[in-house]
Amino acid sequence: MSVPRAGVDTAWLPARLPRGYRAVWAVAVRGGRRVRRCLWPTADGARNRVFLRDRLVTLPLLAVVGFGAFGWAHTQVRDDSAFVRDRAAPALVGLADARTSLFIAQGAAEENIGGGRAAGIGGLGERYRTRVTRATQSLNQVISSGALTVAEEQELRVVSALLVGYTGYIGQAQEHAEDPVLRETTLAYARSMLCSSRLVTAAGDRYPSCAPTTGSTATSIVDRVSGLERALRDRLTGRALWGGRVLAAAVVGVLALALFAVGIWRTLDFLRHRFRIRLSVPLAIAALPLLALPLLAADALLAQRAQHDVLPVAGTLAERTSPDTEAVAEERPFASPDPRAVEVLADRMDDSLADGRFAFLDGVGPFVFPAGLAVAALVGGTLHTYRREYLVVARPGAAV
Repeated sequence: MSVPRAGVDTAWLPARLPRGYRAVWAVAVRGGRRVRRCLWPTADGARNRVFLRDRLVTLPLLAVVGFGAFGWAHTQVRDDSAFVRDRAAPALVGLADARTSLFIAQGAAEENIGGGRAAGIGGLGERYRTRVTRATQSLNQVISSGALTVAEEQELRVVSALLVGYTGYIGQAQEHAEDPVLRETTLAYARSMLCSSRLVTAAGDRYPSCAPTTGSTATSIVDRVSGLERALRDRLTGRALWGGRVLAAAVVGVLALALFAVGIWRTLDFLRHRFRIRLSVPLAIAALPLLALPLLAADALLAQRAQHDVLPVAGTLAERTSPDTEAVAEERPFASPDPRAVEVLADRMDDSLADGRFAFLDGVGPFVFPAGLAVAALVGGTLHTYRREYLVVARPGAAV
């Protein structure tokens, strides 16, 4: 038994199909026919009142859906770009700088303590103090960056507490610099707090480093910092990829706006031939925001590509930076910079993300949907006025 719907044939549907599905099918068919009639009138032409009524419903609806979906997709891409540029990238730079600074500080401390210079006036040396202070500041900046979750912020606070204990053991080693047993014991405690694995100095490197561990044994400072770097990189990768919801919203928005543009053009043509209106100024004004949509689309594509280009730089920042490279960059500030230096990688990320958008469009995304509502109201009000005037007094030459 078919659900009665005027003008919709449901007899061909399977007899066992539930009535609800038949009703949905009938409504979908009627909606499709109305959209088709609105955008592509039949050869014999539509009556004026029917045509205006269909446009009065369809065009505002397409404007709201199109501008809303497109604006939401653009805003999501821009928000991801802002997160990467203002939060994730600086946090990755801060973590890499803190990690390499601690390795440099460890190397400087062992060099001074082992050489018997720690007990002198200079103590552990200027490099040690500078790098420990720099690591502490970098960790504090990462905490305040807003890139971490609550759990990750707590993890970083644990790292800051461990850093206090680490510097305490280094200070004790300095105090016992003349006693080899106490000196090595406190240095061993300091190393265990810095790294879970053994410190290794590669060929040609002056400062030791260690590979981070994972799992239940990852309790040292370097392990925890490296874990936060991995989490941030994963989050950055997720932001850099096209999300399913963003793609779906973009497709819906573009399709609806394309139909809206065709509908406006055919409505203007209809008014010119049927109502002798050469140009409907309100409808022409309503179509003007469509001119900005290609610019917004290009802006979103640039932002997405910039985020994708940053991924390998973030990988280099977390995996290929070394304390020896940072020490050389510090000692030779006017020499040709090493491409693996933290500062060089940070500048590359900043440049890519800065060039990956149209700066003059900052903050425009949230206004796309309100603009769509204004367009829908303008189109609806204009067509309602035309329809009301036509129903009261038919224009000369208008078809009934």
